[in-house]
Amino acid sequence: MKIAVVGAGAMGGYYGAMLARHNYDVHFLMRSDYPVVKQNGLTIKSCNGDFHLEQVNCYKDTRDMPPVDLVFIGLKTTDNDKYEQLLSPLAGGQTRFLSAQNGLGNEEQLAGLFGKDNVAGAVAFICCNRRQPGVIDHLDYGHIHIGNFNRPADATLTEFGRMLNESQITCKVVDDMAMARWQKLIWNVPFNGLSTALDLTADKIVGDPHHRDRAWQLMLEVQAAAAANGVTIETTTLEQMMTYTDTMAPYYTSMHLDRLAHRPMEIESIIGEPLRRGLAKKMALPEMQKLYNTLSALQKTNRE
Repeated sequence: MKIAVVGAGAMGGYYGAMLARHNYDVHFLMRSDYPVVKQNGLTIKSCNGDFHLEQVNCYKDTRDMPPVDLVFIGLKTTDNDKYEQLLSPLAGGQTRFLSAQNGLGNEEQLAGLFGKDNVAGAVAFICCNRRQPGVIDHLDYGHIHIGNFNRPADATLTEFGRMLNESQITCKVVDDMAMARWQKLIWNVPFNGLSTALDLTADKIVGDPHHRDRAWQLMLEVQAAAAANGVTIETTTLEQMMTYTDTMAPYYTSMHLDRLAHRPMEIESIIGEPLRRGLAKKMALPEMQKLYNTLSALQKTNRE
């Protein structure tokens, strides 16, 4: 199976590098990092052991990339308006487009362009940052769940899951991608959101009783919004997410880093879309609404 990674930042770059390290055929779209990676390769500084890829199949334009069987999409959702431009050159009759992006609505957008049977999703549970061009810091965790859009897993997804596991990435192939998406939001809404709003790493949030309680209330609201949309998440999942965060290395979330760098933030996909889906079901979600309003104001200030 030939793989393209489009959006080879911290997360996409890490997973693609792990696959390439284990001799799988991986091709990376590199934009700002292209000159450095083309000349010097790609370096992973990992809690599980560092490594360097001397030769990387990297490109500045997807029109220059070879036909592939699966496209691993690691773009920020703020770039989803570029889906057609970036991905169409990679579309063959059987090409699978797998969104490993944050939040809700990505698979629906891809299905509108490439057909629902050619779309899959992934949720990554990983702490990683792009240190500098050509260097990725993997700080903690790294497991991933993958599944097709609105249908059970098939041979393509099963094969890709096997490749990930053989590359020392713990992967679970799931039949219910909607469940996986909402479960990830149980963590992403409070911790991406509060870390950005409060300018704190995740460990500082769980270590402060007031912030921890606010994070818990946000988790409960995401759980309620999910239930209203037909996805039941057990409270033990919320407790497990808190436990993960208690033991997590100090970590600046992706949205927090985007705020600090004055980049567009993934507010709409991570918080806005689940909020809107909950409100559409007549749910009361005051903490999510408050957080969304705060982040939207920060976004406006960032742009100015």
